[in-house]
Amino acid sequence: MSISKTCNYIFQQVIDDYHLQDYVDAIKSNPYNSSNFFDKMIYDKCWIDTIQWHLEDIIRVPDISPDEALKIKRRIDSSNQDRTDMVEELDDYFFDEFSNSSPSKQATLNTETPAWAVDRLSILSLKIYHMSEEANRKSASHEHRKKCSEKLNSLLTQRENLSKAIDQLLENISNGSVIISTYKQMKMYNDESLNPELYSKDD
Repeated sequence: MSISKTCNYIFQQVIDDYHLQDYVDAIKSNPYNSSNFFDKMIYDKCWIDTIQWHLEDIIRVPDISPDEALKIKRRIDSSNQDRTDMVEELDDYFFDEFSNSSPSKQATLNTETPAWAVDRLSILSLKIYHMSEEANRKSASHEHRKKCSEKLNSLLTQRENLSKAIDQLLENISNGSVIISTYKQMKMYNDESLNPELYSKDD
């Protein structure tokens, strides 16, 4: 099974598992053990994305209290950091997997790492799930469902294309026509030594 097919299968599994409980403090039960590092990490990665998706919904409730909104915002910030850390750990996995590949003299660089492409695929799975819900929501108008059905078709095409692009990228890294490279996010706002609003309080 290709990397993209494995990812899409596990992403759907995560989303289905979450919606059995359907709340942001749902208990994760990852069926993949540490011996299958990639599958386990892909499951954990999409779980973070799924929780954050619903936190982003909650924080947009018009009458949410300021205290609750701030609490959710802090949680989203933490989730974003966890997501970034996990993507970079996943890129380390790909680096190890392709450590024996030898780029040719004509090899090109890619604007995106394999793991960040997989991250986009995870988010696409969430968009597809929730757009499908809207396309089939009985309480919505016919026009709403029609528009959402059209958007759903576009999302499905995007997933198909992105899945192919990920597999092609990995194949090109393997055969040496693309150089595997990393682009660390170097997020600063959560780091007490880099965010002036945090470290200046101690000066």
